[in-house]
Amino acid sequence: MTADRSRGGFWRSNSLTLGFGGAFLVVLGAQAVAGRAEFNEQLVLEGLQQVGLGDYLMSSDFAVDVTENWQSEFLQFFLYVFGTVYLLQRGSPESKPLHKAGTESEREQRMGDHARANSPRWAGTKDWRQAVYSRSLGLAMATFFVLSWLAQSISGVAAFNELRLRQLQAPVAWHSYLASADFWNRSLQNWQSELLAVAAMAVLSVYLRQRGSPESKPVGATHEATGVEG
Repeated sequence: MTADRSRGGFWRSNSLTLGFGGAFLVVLGAQAVAGRAEFNEQLVLEGLQQVGLGDYLMSSDFAVDVTENWQSEFLQFFLYVFGTVYLLQRGSPESKPLHKAGTESEREQRMGDHARANSPRWAGTKDWRQAVYSRSLGLAMATFFVLSWLAQSISGVAAFNELRLRQLQAPVAWHSYLASADFWNRSLQNWQSELLAVAAMAVLSVYLRQRGSPESKPVGATHEATGVEG
């Protein structure tokens, strides 16, 4: 039996992903129930027939509510992953030490000739594979953001046009919806909240602690300690 298995095996070694993944499904289900209730309330006010849960889950109204939050979250992490390469906050565990601003040397990043035997294979290359892999986390977040933003825009225009048709108004084209107040209001209200949360975490973690969390400095660390995790 390996050391990993003796410490709890699969469930323990993946508890962070499983815990948040399970919580995501529970909250998504709760959102579907609450969203359907609100949607049906609006249909009743308009004198229309209510819809079942299955129909609501397939509706553009549910899709746009979900995807508009997804795209803002992936935007947050994309900006955070790329931004923290150069942007620093003295005293925050969310920041690198002040002298490490930038992409750092290959020695520090264990790349190319400095890759170790157990390093990812592409880290030791010196061609496009290294260039891609060394930015793969940010690129993945950017891709998820673009895809969820596209999904939001498509489901958003469908939900927007459904509402317009119920009000006996002509539908609008996708490109027109991208320039609409409805689309940008949905996007910007999420973006500003995500940016505020990141800024608050960066500043509060300078002075406040959470014992045992890697998102916090050790309880006894000085306020000036930067890039130190508990």
